[in-house]
Amino acid sequence: MKTKLELAYLYDFYGELLNAHQRKIYEDFYFNDLSLSEIAEGEGISRQGVHDMARRSVRALENYEEKLHLVEKFLYIKEKVGEIQKLIRSDHADSSEAVRLEIEKISNEILEGL
Repeated sequence: MKTKLELAYLYDFYGELLNAHQRKIYEDFYFNDLSLSEIAEGEGISRQGVHDMARRSVRALENYEEKLHLVEKFLYIKEKVGEIQKLIRSDHADSSEAVRLEIEKISNEILEGL
């Protein structure tokens, strides 16, 4: 099972590709922490129907990620930007040329990763 953070990233990037009913059930189940029974009652479907819809929605989002890799690319860029920020805040900021070269190297890695 994916973590809440992984599910949130998938939904942030691909949630709009789900239909309205899938989005509602996904949000209620994964973000609003409603039980299967609560969602089923509100939607007028069975608990099993809610469970199946939530699982199918996750699979759909995972399939989009397998094809597009947007979350993967986002996390990679986020990591690299964190490295740049760490360099800027480091004690080595005095040696500006070395920091500039390291930032340029990381920036190039980011561009190559796109």
